[in-house]
Amino acid sequence: MRATITSPQTVATSIRPSTIAWLRLARIFQKIDRRSVATMRRHDLSVSRFDILNHAGAPEGRTQQSLAKSLLVTNGNVTQLLDAMEQDGLLERRPDGRAKRIFLTDLGRSRRVELVAIQETEIAADFAALDADELHELIRILRKLDHSLTSTRQDV
Repeated sequence: MRATITSPQTVATSIRPSTIAWLRLARIFQKIDRRSVATMRRHDLSVSRFDILNHAGAPEGRTQQSLAKSLLVTNGNVTQLLDAMEQDGLLERRPDGRAKRIFLTDLGRSRRVELVAIQETEIAADFAALDADELHELIRILRKLDHSLTSTRQDV
């Protein structure tokens, strides 16, 4: 099934519903991401550093490799962020055999608690247009899509 979209610049164009869904997801992600960037900037933190702070604190003691995998980034990217955050006193790396485990400092823990609360409040506001049933349905659908992409697609 295809939807028809007409724009002033073109004659009617036929677009698959899957493409429309993808465009909507991308648009919503961009809006929420821009808001997140602004929020973190007001608190002197990048979104990347917030992600590290959040993941490193839940649970603490993860290896650097585990952290990189959960964030879907390379070890090199995580290393640069960890170096800077360690210098800022937000976390520390402790050797454990050949691995390094990541632990938040007291400052890192307090910043994490503060910023997670702010982010959760703002995310709730971002999704306020949906009632509880719609939100649960959205989660179900996104989970189904996520699992299908993880299990059936190969990296190209």
